Amino acid sequence: MTAAYVDCHVHFTSVPPALKHWRNRQITEFEQHGRRWSPAELEISDDELRHALADGPIALQAEYGIDLSLLSPIAGLMAHHYGDQETSVAWSRLSNDLIHRACRLFPGNFAGVCQLPQSPGGDIDACVTELRRCVNELGFVGCNLNPDPSDGHWQAPPITDPYYYPLFAAMVELGVPAMVHASMSANPAVQGTCAHYLNADTTVFMQLCQSTLFEEFPELRLILPHGGGVVPYHWDRYQGVLYDQGRGDLLDILGDNVFFDTCVYGQRGMQLLVDTVPAKNLLFASEMIGAVRGTDPATGRRYDDTRSLLESAHGLSESDSAAISAGNALRVFPRLSRIPTERTP
Repeated sequence: MTAAYVDCHVHFTSVPPALKHWRNRQITEFEQHGRRWSPAELEISDDELRHALADGPIALQAEYGIDLSLLSPIAGLMAHHYGDQETSVAWSRLSNDLIHRACRLFPGNFAGVCQLPQSPGGDIDACVTELRRCVNELGFVGCNLNPDPSDGHWQAPPITDPYYYPLFAAMVELGVPAMVHASMSANPAVQGTCAHYLNADTTVFMQLCQSTLFEEFPELRLILPHGGGVVPYHWDRYQGVLYDQGRGDLLDILGDNVFFDTCVYGQRGMQLLVDTVPAKNLLFASEMIGAVRGTDPATGRRYDDTRSLLESAHGLSESDSAAISAGNALRVFPRLSRIPTERTP
């Protein structure tokens, strides 16, 4: 039997163009005229969705040997700094409804992960409301949480702040984790996918290390994408600082609360990740179709084919490999009612 693979980090980046056109119009109408643009102005047929999915993530699922993908809206287009809370609520609902439609069209390929209607200085209750809607009504299994709704200017409190506690309480109640994923950078000094994203992963890790968040929420589960930013490379730096501060062992802080995905696009990086982070804290992911879409000229391998990198890594036992590829996803996303037992041909 071939190992199952559940990809915990996939964005619907191949959306029909009409979605981006609607978003651009929404921003323009609000910023230039103070008007709201109606969701009723967006029309995307099921056939358009099928083509967008078949030519995008479904094609790569078949090529890479991925059984199930946790599908979420485009991270870079969350763009929470635009407009106000009502702007973000409308955009998030529209984006999440499209993910729901995708999951209904291809239930064997996708499970939904929602975008939250965050807004700088906004009320976290709006995020709780949308999370409950997506989980209870749309059947979603997780959410994406932007640690910097100002998108590159870091004006929000750390995610360990009590501001977020109502959201975390709802996540624990509903049994869903959050991937702590930044959005676009509105700061011209900070590039988005290679600077802001990795900065955010690293910043959030240190916020968690210096907090007592998991004493408040022992069942809370957070996923750091992109292999945890620079954390695996500087693991001993973090450990040394924590010892200096009397905070103990880094592995104890991770516990069963903090997880890293495997969106690492080179063999050396993947080997470092699996050598450094315990297998029980790793979730398979590709981020396809995401930040890096090309082919490595040295190997002929597509950069986001992370399954081949993981299977070429040394030192993993059979049980470790099974946990990373799919088993951990069932623990971290308990609302996943199905984990494939055999890879789709």
